[in-house]
Amino acid sequence: MVTVIKKNEWLFLLSCLGLGILAEISFFHAKIGVSYLVFLIGFYLVVLVRFRQGFNHRRIGFLVMGCIWLLAASYLWYDNELFYLLNIVVIPFLVLFHMVLITSPGNLKWSKPAFVGRMSAKVGQGVAYSCQFSGSVFKMVFRNMDESTSQTVKRVLIGLLIGLPLLGIITGLLMSADAVFEKMVLRLPQFIFELNLEMLFRTVAVLVFTALFFGILQMLLINRRTSILEKNDKENGTISWNGVTALTILILLNAVFTLFTAIQFTYFFSDGLQEGYTYAEYARRGFFELIIVTLINWTILICCLKLVREQGPKMNLVLKLMYSLLIIVSGVMLVSAYQRLSMYEAAYGFTMERVLAHAFMIFLMVIFAYTLIRVWLERLVLLEFYLIAGLVFYTALNVMHIEQIIVDENLERYERTDKIDIHYLNALSYTGVEGLMELYKMNPDYPELENMLYYRQKMMSDEPLDDWQSFNFTKQEVRERLLGLELYN
Repeated sequence: MVTVIKKNEWLFLLSCLGLGILAEISFFHAKIGVSYLVFLIGFYLVVLVRFRQGFNHRRIGFLVMGCIWLLAASYLWYDNELFYLLNIVVIPFLVLFHMVLITSPGNLKWSKPAFVGRMSAKVGQGVAYSCQFSGSVFKMVFRNMDESTSQTVKRVLIGLLIGLPLLGIITGLLMSADAVFEKMVLRLPQFIFELNLEMLFRTVAVLVFTALFFGILQMLLINRRTSILEKNDKENGTISWNGVTALTILILLNAVFTLFTAIQFTYFFSDGLQEGYTYAEYARRGFFELIIVTLINWTILICCLKLVREQGPKMNLVLKLMYSLLIIVSGVMLVSAYQRLSMYEAAYGFTMERVLAHAFMIFLMVIFAYTLIRVWLERLVLLEFYLIAGLVFYTALNVMHIEQIIVDENLERYERTDKIDIHYLNALSYTGVEGLMELYKMNPDYPELENMLYYRQKMMSDEPLDDWQSFNFTKQEVRERLLGLELYN
């Protein structure tokens, strides 16, 4: 329980209040753009000032922080709606992961599933600390009141804090649902509406952000030197697989996959289609085969590597050979699926889903390659590599500007085949509009293209200029080009 409030706590609370205001301005006034980088600069400045001593887990910490900054920079450089939404969740999670990681003792195993529990615990402790701190402030402010009166005031304030936002939401919904109720509410004295509900919501948002930043960072500072006592799980717990059982499963799987690959080898790697299938059916069947390989083979491999006990040199050698064969067959099927999807793209064009599927296959190839190395070099740790590879892979997807790749590939395909889906390009972000302008330079007479660009030009000219929070280089460049484009519609 917080009993004495020190001077440095007041100063840190003011810093967190500034962060709360910055967060509300950055994320709730306009579409996120450069504002994410501005907020991160402020956040990490506060962290560096508050945590003056050295941090732990520096190598993985620098990697995570680099990924955080690259993901935030994607809001400034690119305009991809998919990653825009995903990063709203991913970046805060990575920031929390990073802060818990670098403030935890050096002997903490961050690749263990228990680390997620530690993160959740820190959030809970931070909320509890903020509540206790608020209670101490309340007691200090109302210290001259008797206990009964102070408790009444406290309960009223809590009721107002919870009830006023709910009142605004419920009133708005009821006004939308019933015209008579709306008219009755609008007849109320005007001064009621002078209470700006939007300002109330923004104030609540600032207070929530402030409480979270203050409580979590305080708890990380308090507990940063707490020793970590890891429980001995007796080498993967009480669950274990017998080597003979694992070998039986592996022999059955390898027999089926090897036979399947051998029979259909020509089908996998031929340049044409199997009789009776369209390109769509051809690629789609291959993708589902990939999913099956991922769910079965990868799961079996991880379970065997983690749960099978030492069985003696001969049995271990046989198991390693079976693991290797399963990985190799899985790799063959991945290459096959990759080729089939490439044929599908050549026939029907490039989309976000198809490019992401390609990227995911490459990621799986890397994962299987490392797992193959791990089979023979047992000192390597799988989960750490999987987490690092997954983080780097996701960050690379944000950095490489996938929509630009899609546009470039579709334009190149148009030069070869005179086929392009302008409606799909128009459905992309501003990068797709840039692709339409490039197509217009190549062929101004393409059906519907000029009308489409004219409509986008009119929409953009009617839009007000973005707030500073939403500044984005891609949008700014496309806007200037599109408004300067001479159309004859």
